[in-house]
Amino acid sequence: MTGPPVETNFGPMLGGDGRPGQLWAMLPRELAAVFRPRLLDVADEVLREIQRTIPDYARPLDGAFGKALRTGVQAAILQFIDRIAASGPVPDERRQVFVGLGVHELAQGRNLDVLQAAYRVGARVTWRRMAEVGTRAGVPSATLCLLAEAIFAYIDELSALSIEGHAAAQARAAGALERRRRRLLDLLLADPPSPSRTVQEAATAAEWPLPHRLVAVALDGPAEVTGLETLEALEDLEDGTPRLLLPAPADRHALAAALAGHRAAVGPPVPPRQAGRSLATAQEALRLVAAEVLPDEPLTWCEDHLATLWLRKEPFLVTEVSRRRLAPLTALTPKQYNRLAHTLLAWLETCGNVREIADRLAIHPQTVRARAQELETLFADHLRNPDDRFEMILALRATLP
Repeated sequence: MTGPPVETNFGPMLGGDGRPGQLWAMLPRELAAVFRPRLLDVADEVLREIQRTIPDYARPLDGAFGKALRTGVQAAILQFIDRIAASGPVPDERRQVFVGLGVHELAQGRNLDVLQAAYRVGARVTWRRMAEVGTRAGVPSATLCLLAEAIFAYIDELSALSIEGHAAAQARAAGALERRRRRLLDLLLADPPSPSRTVQEAATAAEWPLPHRLVAVALDGPAEVTGLETLEALEDLEDGTPRLLLPAPADRHALAAALAGHRAAVGPPVPPRQAGRSLATAQEALRLVAAEVLPDEPLTWCEDHLATLWLRKEPFLVTEVSRRRLAPLTALTPKQYNRLAHTLLAWLETCGNVREIADRLAIHPQTVRARAQELETLFADHLRNPDDRFEMILALRATLP
């Protein structure tokens, strides 16, 4: 731009410490009249420089993207001039423009680094042009320095608005996604099972690809669990029966670390349509841990205890099988019963291997032989009948601690 200096009376700068809250009051109002007519074309210059220097924005400025970016640049420049004219904050009717830019960046799958780089480019181009105009208009250098400080403080304000918009949109998206994932969890655990099409549509909406097999996790009470993101878990930890669903095979170490401090059980791997059964098995495992039937461990893997869980599923049948197949032991004292029952189970499971039984029970091989003779006397031919042996193993596993 050319032309004679503009006649202005800026006067001496009054005192101040240059803090952002005081900058606008320290700038002479006359500056607005100096810069407003001379910055009408700065928006296009800023846009060109942004496109030249920032690869993510190096595309035609059409559609919603181009409109949002152009509106943002124009609004930033006009609002800056209005701030000067008012010597302080003015009603921020353009605030939503910069909040919206933050929302737009999230929709594009970007963090705010690119947008903040664009703000810095805009500040640099605008300051360069204002310095040229101000110098020609005779604006004192001290005032120009204060103006530069105001520009970059202003850019910080715009960045803060965009951060606010980005964070709010992120929170809304996270909340919506959480609700969709909770619905998917409920559909997977429904009894009777939900229609496959409904589940698939819910999984797509929840951005949770249905795995070929999954496991359910039951916790013994409401819990705050962190570190589940990497496990891709669906969760409901606020209910009276907190539970998780996650793809199988689950990483035992990672899951144990995430659930540290909580007692939980992991159900067997099942197809998604049987998720409810995996959860029911995990909840039964917790009950058996509390009843001291299963080992007292912080994290119980049902895969390691399927036979016990199966046998305990029908207590009446277990009682009947035990009554029939272990009847010869009922006349013994509790101490004798416990000793011979453990020996019988070891004998049946090892096919009578004396050395292995001795190692398992931590007794002398001769003691094993003596007990074997007792068992032979009590059970006779039942020890050699395959069906009887099988039912005795089931009864002993279901009843022995």
